[in-house]
Amino acid sequence: MNRSRILMIGTAVVALAVSGGVVAGGWQNATPQDATPTQSDPIGDALRNAPAEEAAPAGDPAPARPIAITPPTPTVVMAGEEDEATAEEAAKADEDEGESEADKAKRLAAETPTPRQRRRVAIIEAIDKITAESMRFEVEVGGRPVRFNQALIFTARACEVSASNELVEDAIAYVDVTLQPKAAGTAPRQIFRGWMFSSTPAISGLQHPIYDAWVVGCKA
Repeated sequence: MNRSRILMIGTAVVALAVSGGVVAGGWQNATPQDATPTQSDPIGDALRNAPAEEAAPAGDPAPARPIAITPPTPTVVMAGEEDEATAEEAAKADEDEGESEADKAKRLAAETPTPRQRRRVAIIEAIDKITAESMRFEVEVGGRPVRFNQALIFTARACEVSASNELVEDAIAYVDVTLQPKAAGTAPRQIFRGWMFSSTPAISGLQHPIYDAWVVGCKA
């Protein structure tokens, strides 16, 4: 190998080393990219997490003779019993036909709940979950809105109490709740509108990251 060829090979090696260093330095000074989750390998995970194979248990040997299977005894309804059931249904139908319209209306009226009684004032309880400040206050139906904690504005549209023949004693109020901090330039934002039930405050009440509110009762 002559001297000129050795010099050419050495020059090429030095040039490659220098160019590699320049590329590495350029990547280190580039803008970092966002980290992304590692791609999953479902096949490899399944193979790694697969349980060790176990030998199948030995089965019971087949019987030497066939086993006789006795079918269950069918239920037999006697003719007399069927006639009695049919007679009872017919008698009940005759009683319904013989009942007067007034008696039938009276019997069905007991199953119909009476109208609920409306009240003039809704009693609301609200809490600030950050400061733990809570307050129970009154909101007049159709009257002036009420502000709580300088941020929530309550307006009551209706307030009713359950009828005497209903199964659950309850107070129901239709309420509008608007979030409007008392700061200049803050636009109001409605965060609740609908019926609140005192029997289920966790379901029908106002649920907000900062505030909770529910109806407690109705007042005449």
